[in-house]
Amino acid sequence: MAETNKPRRRSGGRAGAATRRGSAAIEQSPWRLPENIDRPTEPLNEDGIQAIHNGAMRILEEIGIAFLNPEALEILRKCGGCDIDGDIVKMGREFVMEKIALAPSQFDITPRNPDRKITIGGNKILFGNVSSPPNYWDMSLGKKVPGTRKTCQDLLKLTQYFNCIHFAGGYPVEPVEIHPSVRHLDVLFDKLTITDKVMHAYSLGKERVEDVMEMVRIAGGHTHEEFDAQPRMYTNINSTSPLKHDFPMMDGWIRMAKRGQGLVVTPFTLAGAMAPVTMSGAVAQSLAEALCAVVLAQIINPGCPCVIGTFTSNVDMKSGAPAFGTPEYMRATQMTGQMARFYDLPMRSSGVCAANVPDGQAMWETSNSLWASVQSGTNMVYHAAGWLEGGLIASPEKFIMDCEVIQQIQRYMEPATFATTPDDIALDAIKSVGNDGHFFGIQHTQDRYTTAFYQPFLSDWKNYEGWEAAGAVWTPERAHTIFLQIMEEFEEPPMDIAIRDELADFVARRKSEGGAPTDF
Repeated sequence: MAETNKPRRRSGGRAGAATRRGSAAIEQSPWRLPENIDRPTEPLNEDGIQAIHNGAMRILEEIGIAFLNPEALEILRKCGGCDIDGDIVKMGREFVMEKIALAPSQFDITPRNPDRKITIGGNKILFGNVSSPPNYWDMSLGKKVPGTRKTCQDLLKLTQYFNCIHFAGGYPVEPVEIHPSVRHLDVLFDKLTITDKVMHAYSLGKERVEDVMEMVRIAGGHTHEEFDAQPRMYTNINSTSPLKHDFPMMDGWIRMAKRGQGLVVTPFTLAGAMAPVTMSGAVAQSLAEALCAVVLAQIINPGCPCVIGTFTSNVDMKSGAPAFGTPEYMRATQMTGQMARFYDLPMRSSGVCAANVPDGQAMWETSNSLWASVQSGTNMVYHAAGWLEGGLIASPEKFIMDCEVIQQIQRYMEPATFATTPDDIALDAIKSVGNDGHFFGIQHTQDRYTTAFYQPFLSDWKNYEGWEAAGAVWTPERAHTIFLQIMEEFEEPPMDIAIRDELADFVARRKSEGGAPTDF
């Protein structure tokens, strides 16, 4: 421990070439942390907010949440504010509100490249990559196949390449050929070398999360004290709806809380299946499942940064299949945003769809969910790029198509789109054109035409004849071409060779020790 606790030379480089606007593949927007300048959509009036809050509190007070992790139960038992019967924990509302008030409303996470630091909370809206699908689809294959390390690496390259993607969530596709006991070691090595953005750890037992925290510490060149002094990474857990927190996720949650790292709790409440069929009931249940985890984190480490997540949608009542990007999903997201502000906690939502390929359905459902994130005042948008089949498929074409939408949302947020200076009102320009001219050639236009409007990298604005003459290339085909170009030109962000070697040595040692236990 004494040896690894020495201060290390920091990882080399900054955002560098990764943040340049132009490249051989596309002209993209620069790296920035967008600010949501719109007032949030608030479907609930004050009585509605109080009704959902009261519902969530009564769930915690009268029904309780099952904590299946003995350590979590012991922590809650010792704090003196809970009524515990077996593994069912009940909490009074005053106790809950006292504890969640300790969590910050805003916090920063600093990855190995400090220029990629992100701020969670306030009016920031940040976007992350698709995470955790077991399957992969691209146009060269034309079919769904299991994820591999190679396809996972390719999607990580897209995560790094696009400036509109701010954090690297879970594995963008599961490399299923790698045994689960060591999968986290290989993928985190790839993530930490292919990207320099904020990292995520799966909370699937103590070994995995401890390994990932150590790898993130090594990659940043930090001592243990430096790592613990501020958030360097984050985890996301899902409750097991209805009304349970399982053993392995709580295990990771507890360990991350002890070291002050970012915590996101996201109940996966599907109305009509794992939650009431009414959206207000589903939101109330989701909040109860989330708030009790925040309470636990604050008991462990008062002031530990926590985020309330929402994954409240509905099911297809004909088949039971999850549905995403629906009107109900949008309203549930907006309602949860109101409640997150009521509790003064940052919020996470998702960019999701149920479509199986990157077609029209995929884009309208994803666009609905992304705009619901904007309308709700979301701070972290998970799965914002690349998600298909309800989270069972990751696709590079869909990733690129989604980034076009995300860039347009970011452009929509820019003050330039609604500026009202005298130059923007442009009375002199209007006067010079008069009643029968045009604005194409005047100086006011010439001075601004290159930056006046958003320029898409994927959309095709030619008319039908021009599009046909150019080969009649459909949007997913254009996205596939861009994907291949990005893969061809991609360069990994710099990393100190000694740090890279230490990471590799750590992976090799943990593999020799067997990695993490599994049920396989």
